[in-house]
Amino acid sequence: MTKVVLMDLDIVDIEKDDETQVIIGHAGFIKSVEDLYEAVVSSVPKVRFGIAFCEASGKRLVRSEGNDKSLRKLAEKNALEVGAGHSFIILMKDAYPINVANRIKMVDEVSRVMCATANPVQVAVVETKKGRAIVGIVDGGKPLGIEGDGDRKERKEMLRKIGYKL
Repeated sequence: MTKVVLMDLDIVDIEKDDETQVIIGHAGFIKSVEDLYEAVVSSVPKVRFGIAFCEASGKRLVRSEGNDKSLRKLAEKNALEVGAGHSFIILMKDAYPINVANRIKMVDEVSRVMCATANPVQVAVVETKKGRAIVGIVDGGKPLGIEGDGDRKERKEMLRKIGYKL
C-alpha cells in the first residue's frame, strides 16, 4: 500500500514593531478570546494589547478583543495570515510576557503557549485538505556563541536593573 502525504508548508512572518511583545498559542473554544482578554487585563494595570483567535469550526472567523485598537487590528491581520484553527495571537505593549504568561497558561481552554517574546517571529504552518496547523515557531536568531564571564555578569546586572531579580 502506497501512502501519499499532501501538504504545503508556509512560513508566516508576524508583523509587529520591535517594542511589541507577542504571545502565540493554542486554545480550543470560542470563549477563549474573552477569557484571554480577562487574563491579560487583570495581570498588568496599564498594558495595551490586542488578541485574535482563529475559530476552527462554525463560522470560522477570526475573533478579537483588546484595549488598543491598532494592536487589535494587527493581531487580527496576523491571525488571519497564520490561519491555523484554534490558534491565538496576543500583541501587547507596556508589559512583558513574563507578566501575563502564567495567567494565560491557566486559562481553561489554553492547551499550549508556543512563544512569548519581543523578537522577530516566524510561524511555520502546514496546510492539508482539512485545514492549517502551526507546526513550529522561529523566535529570533540562532546563537552566535556561548556566554562568557563578562556576558554572565552583564545578564545578571540587567535583570536586577529592570527589577526581575534582587
